[in-house]
Order: sequence, then structure tokens, then C-alpha cells
Amino acid sequence: MDGKWIEIQGDDGAFGAWLVPRGGSGPGIVLLQEIFGVNEHIRGVAAQYAADGYVVLAPDLFWREGARIELGYGEADWQRAVQLKQANGPAQAQADVRAAAQALRALPGVGAKIAALGYCYGGLLAYHAAANGDVDAAVAYYGGGIQNALERADDIHVPLMLHFGARDSHIPLDAVKHIAERFDERDNVEVHLYTEAEHGFNCNHRASYRQQPAALAHGHTLVFLSETL
Repeated sequence: MDGKWIEIQGDDGAFGAWLVPRGGSGPGIVLLQEIFGVNEHIRGVAAQYAADGYVVLAPDLFWREGARIELGYGEADWQRAVQLKQANGPAQAQADVRAAAQALRALPGVGAKIAALGYCYGGLLAYHAAANGDVDAAVAYYGGGIQNALERADDIHVPLMLHFGARDSHIPLDAVKHIAERFDERDNVEVHLYTEAEHGFNCNHRASYRQQPAALAHGHTLVFLSETL
């Protein structure tokens, strides 16, 4: 699936975002990266959802530290990724997501509604995008830190889907249970827990990839998006 980099004007300056498909039409998805940048995996996810009928825009959230930083999953890359996340403050990141959402809505052919879809770091940002009212729906895969941001639960009025792995070494099962309990009586929030899944189970570039939960989560997400956008 063909894509291209475009420029978005944010509060602090212009930054890049990967757009797929070029000149496409359909509902919009703001695709929010893990801590490894808009790398090959994220571009692959963008192509996957573009093939499913969406216009996908993946903003480069670490642009202040360097344009289009793209990392792998080795130890040195992990350390660099953590540094980049720590350097990118929550307010800056959320402002960039808001700018990306506004840019996506303005693109020709994008439908009336858009969603945020994020993974790990991006999952937390998708949650905040829902709470901030920047999108019409949100999906978070193994959103690290959501359990520490539940004071924002009452701010979420749009449909929200959360995916977690029961064997996630980064997000304790107790944290997932706490999140599920907080949203238990909310009919606009779905929480899915995958028994055999570790952190990063959707990423087929990592050893933690698990095909079955990845397929199940993708199916749940497609149904959710088709019903909400």
C-alpha cells in the first residue's frame, strides 16, 4: 500500500506524518506509534488498515529530538526509545496528536468521523485523545500507563476499546483488572484480555508476537471501528 510523508503544523512547529493511502478516501485513523517511532512495523499497520478501507495518518511524535527517528527492538534501541519518550512530555505529545487529528479531518476524502489507534505509548495517547475529545473513537493496544490516568475516565464520552495481554510483563494483570473495574458500568468502553498474549503481541517484528491474539484483536477492532465511525 503506497504511502507518503506529509507535513503537519503543530503548536511548536511543523512535523511529519506518514499518510496511507495517498489520495484515498474513507473514515480516518490517527495511528499512534510505540516508543520506536514510525518504523517499519507502524508503517505496516498503517498499510493494513488502509487496505481495510481507512485513511491512516501516523504522526512522528519524536520530531523534537530528530525527524523520522526509526528504531528496532535491540537493547540499544530500547534504551534510546525510553530516552525519547521521557524527553517528549505528555502535554507536547497530546498537542501533537490533536494537531494530527485536525490535519486528518481536513484531508479530502476523509469521512466525518475519525479514530485514534495506538500501541503501548501510543495506546496511552489514544486514551488521552478520547478524553480530550480529539477523536470520535479510540482503540488502545497494551496502553502503558492507562492505569495511572483513570482520573480521566469520566472525560471519555466516545467509544473506547482496550486490548491487553494477560502475560504482559510491562502492565500487571492487577492493573488491567483495575482498569476493567473502572469502566465496568460504561457501555461505551470494551476491554479485551488475551490469555496467552505478552506485551507487544501485535508486533510481528518482535519475539512477543502472537498470531492468534493479534488476529482476534484486529477483528474486534475492525468491528468496533465499523460500528463507531
